[in-house]
Amino acid sequence: MAIDQAFNETVEYYDSWIRKAVPGHADLFAAAKELIPFPSDEPLDVLDLGAGTGLFADQLLEKYPQGRFVLWDVAGKMLDVARQRFHDRQGQFRYVVDDYRNLRDAGSFDLVVSSLSIHHLEDGEKRELFLRIHDILRDRGVFINIDLIRGPTPLLEEFYCKNWFEKMRRAGASEEEIRAGIERRLAYDRDALLDDQLLWLREAGFAHVDCVFRNFKMGLFLGVKGSLK
Repeated sequence: MAIDQAFNETVEYYDSWIRKAVPGHADLFAAAKELIPFPSDEPLDVLDLGAGTGLFADQLLEKYPQGRFVLWDVAGKMLDVARQRFHDRQGQFRYVVDDYRNLRDAGSFDLVVSSLSIHHLEDGEKRELFLRIHDILRDRGVFINIDLIRGPTPLLEEFYCKNWFEKMRRAGASEEEIRAGIERRLAYDRDALLDDQLLWLREAGFAHVDCVFRNFKMGLFLGVKGSLK
């Protein structure tokens, strides 16, 4: 099954699932918003890659109510949910149903974000995408990526995954939901090492790079183009 079809089939329960599937969901996204250095009344141009149902964009809209958003995702039904979510903000939102590996002529942006999406790419594709993101960011632009991290050894990867699944159970996920999530992981996930992801951001040209927040498998990555001043 193609990845767009697989995620289109999750639209009815995706939002509730993601809150169970991402340990420390609220803290992780709160930290992501804290990283954005621009004044809250600034009309930022924001590109959300793998935007899905618009959960991350919704968080950003709280901080930047004047922001202008482009939501980009290969799964059209997921974006249909986002359209409904932001139906009263039509002038601020644009939607692109496409694979972001085709990210060309997208315009220029102050902020590019992604959450739990880029790990679906092969490592070489991740590197290419980071280069394209750097190119479309304006000077002082910021890239924030919430994504999965592969354990540095097979033993640690197994330990981190077991820890992750147990946290899902404590968050209320059923065994059926966890099994379905594991099946999607096996089919579509291509997690990368922490050090590799930081290296690829530096190679792409980002002047300031860090993994700001980590919770076992989950990481919050930051790349800044130029100076924050």
